[in-house]
Amino acid sequence: MAAETYLAGDLGGTKTFLCIYREIEGQLRKEHGQRYRSADWRDLESMLRHFLDQVPADLPQPVSSCIAVAGPVHQGKAKLTNLPWQMSQTSLSDATGVRRLELVNDFAVLIHGLPHLNDQQQVVIQRGRDRSTPAPAGTDNGPVAILGAGTGLGMARGLPATGGWIAMPSEGGHREFAPRTEAEWELAQWLKQDLGLQRLSIERIVSGTGLGHVMNWLLHREAGIQHGLRAHAHAWRTITADQPGYRDLPSITGKAAADGDLLATEALQLWLGAYGSVAGDLALQELCVGGLWIGGGTAQKNLDGLRSHHFLEPLRSKGRFRSLIEGMTIRAVIDPEAGLFSAACRARDLAESGGTLA
Repeated sequence: MAAETYLAGDLGGTKTFLCIYREIEGQLRKEHGQRYRSADWRDLESMLRHFLDQVPADLPQPVSSCIAVAGPVHQGKAKLTNLPWQMSQTSLSDATGVRRLELVNDFAVLIHGLPHLNDQQQVVIQRGRDRSTPAPAGTDNGPVAILGAGTGLGMARGLPATGGWIAMPSEGGHREFAPRTEAEWELAQWLKQDLGLQRLSIERIVSGTGLGHVMNWLLHREAGIQHGLRAHAHAWRTITADQPGYRDLPSITGKAAADGDLLATEALQLWLGAYGSVAGDLALQELCVGGLWIGGGTAQKNLDGLRSHHFLEPLRSKGRFRSLIEGMTIRAVIDPEAGLFSAACRARDLAESGGTLA
């Protein structure tokens, strides 16, 4: 008898990736996949039907599906910011014939994959005090949490449940930024003025974009010196990403720091410190003794930084709760397809449970 297959999707405003997974010897393996330009399709239903029509004949039709969506999901319905699509689990299930189908926020979906990531998909950045080996996800039935700096700052937490995990999305990246040092205070005051804001959210600084803001502030602070990134910073702030002449200041800053540029190194270290402090705050807020993960598009690019004291010391420096933080196992997700894999894990859970777990 052929093994059951699962339909996983990672749906964004620009690109969508759909895949068929199958479980072989306890491991989920990608059997067939296709990338789509989202705007080329009138709706997700037609895209899914096209994809399923292209699945090789030797693969059984999927028994369940999970689609990760770049946006909020409420009562089985979702809407993308960049596309005029209205999606519902019911209409997608009817269109595809997949009876057990679920829409999940594209960051919260990672919770379902965390317990199943292998050593090629994640790395340990803190084993946990007094542990000879890293603790498995959900140790002692404890909560887990993940945060990840990308375009913004994603957060989610999870609780172990019978047959799977309950994933709870969060908008914690929009909490107000709390400066810890004089430099962070000066940065926050300058950035509020530069962006015309009365309130500064965490993700204005702790995100990929935020690294650009940190570098831009340092260049303004050191206005009297010549620096090769000054023109890049001006282009980044005045030209949109879809226009000629745009410069990706966050990426350029990271490369300059790796090449030894002192001001870029200062920017990266300040950014890592703010990131680490926010990660420690999340660990305390969720009491995630089951594990903390660092994800997002910047994790793999800044792996050395996440392992450094610039990140780990602010993460651990939580007063009377330092020992609690030091006892947690902390990992970084480095698989660029972790969201898709996590959607497949959720689809498998749905199939095994016969329906929605939460």
